[in-house]
Amino acid sequence: MTSFTPYSALLGGGIIATSVIILLLFNGRTAGISGIMHELLPPHYTHYGWRIAFLLGLVLGGFVFQLFSDDYAPPRQDSPLWLIGLGGFLVGIGSRYGSGCTSGHGVCGLASFSKRSLFATLTFMGFGGLSVFVIKHIIG
Repeated sequence: MTSFTPYSALLGGGIIATSVIILLLFNGRTAGISGIMHELLPPHYTHYGWRIAFLLGLVLGGFVFQLFSDDYAPPRQDSPLWLIGLGGFLVGIGSRYGSGCTSGHGVCGLASFSKRSLFATLTFMGFGGLSVFVIKHIIG
């Protein structure tokens, strides 16, 4: 993926916004992925039907996009599995300590003018950019 594609980005953002609005209108819930996932695990395990459907929709949406699009980023093949697992584990810990994940803070929190979400979004975007810089330009 080497070029900016504003139409697909606009369509994707519109789909995300629509799903957030539908979830808020019909369930009264914010579409924070870590919160939805957290409530599926014991001892919480509440209202699991819509939670499973929402998470499956996220995964299936990626597969459907891949089927109908020639312009998708293939998964990286050069990263060791332990590093991918460690990254996922650290993201999970960060989303618990940060009281939410990027989708909850960045999409829903900013839309509700939450100062905490603004700070969280600036923090993870800043450290994400710093991580890319370190990996690409310092580590090589």
